[in-house]
Amino acid sequence: MVKYAAPDAHTIAATAGTTATAQRFGVRRMARLLEVSASGYYQYVKRRAAMVLTPSQQRRADLTVKILDVHTESDGTYGSPRITDELRERGETVNYKTVAKIMAGIGIEGISPRTFKVRTTVVDPAASFPPDLVSRVFDQGRPDAVWTTDFTYLSCGEGDMYLCAIRDGHTRRVLGHAVTDHIGSDVVEAAIEQAVAVRGGRVRGTILHSDRGGEFTAGLTARACARHGLLRSMGATGICWDNSPSESLWSTLKHEFYYRRTFAGKSELVVAVDNWIDWYNTTRRHSAIGGISPVRYEQSLTTVAANAA
Repeated sequence: MVKYAAPDAHTIAATAGTTATAQRFGVRRMARLLEVSASGYYQYVKRRAAMVLTPSQQRRADLTVKILDVHTESDGTYGSPRITDELRERGETVNYKTVAKIMAGIGIEGISPRTFKVRTTVVDPAASFPPDLVSRVFDQGRPDAVWTTDFTYLSCGEGDMYLCAIRDGHTRRVLGHAVTDHIGSDVVEAAIEQAVAVRGGRVRGTILHSDRGGEFTAGLTARACARHGLLRSMGATGICWDNSPSESLWSTLKHEFYYRRTFAGKSELVVAVDNWIDWYNTTRRHSAIGGISPVRYEQSLTTVAANAA
């Protein structure tokens, strides 16, 4: 005996969810075989055809797709503030709260760097140290006023590696970096030469601030600074706040990039770090400089200066 009950939506949709399927097999025959009512199937089709999104529902659906796109493009690192900035630049009128709510609803989030500390500084007790010229004021309102530098530890399948980087305290741009299998003043010198080249050699009077590691107190580093007119500066031993911009850079690098991958060999790690730093400089949005990338921020400063001239 046929049971006249409301159809199971999934069963009906899978079996006769399209007009073509219904025409091919016959609704009444399928209803009889599935032991559901034909009238119930027609009611289901009618309800499905009437399912039209409201303007607000359509807007939310569109935003969801765009938020997912931006989140994916950032390699899953952007949270609601940076995604909102990116959407606004693409012409969307949206606020942070809406983006945050949608992200929470679909179960995605950005990556929040956390404080970490790896000791890479080895102090030479016989070394002499320059004074602290910064007093923790790393952003002095203009590019090339203060550069900060430090080493951080990395590893790959072929052994330990170390990254030295130099970053502008105002624009947050990484100007020079080197990835090697050792910590030494020759690595610092390589990063200095790269940073000076990026600035076209016009760096006389720029402060290069570091910790008190032997690689920064060494004669090779001192001579490289003197050659380009860089003023050496050092914070206190063991106090992370005296070189906090470098700590912040390492935290971003490791939580958004390094900890999420494995590297089989040294060359693979070097290329990956190079690519990440290029992305950091040219694409990654930074809240301290108006939610844009360091390179774009520097370009905006150049434009403002040109218009004022």
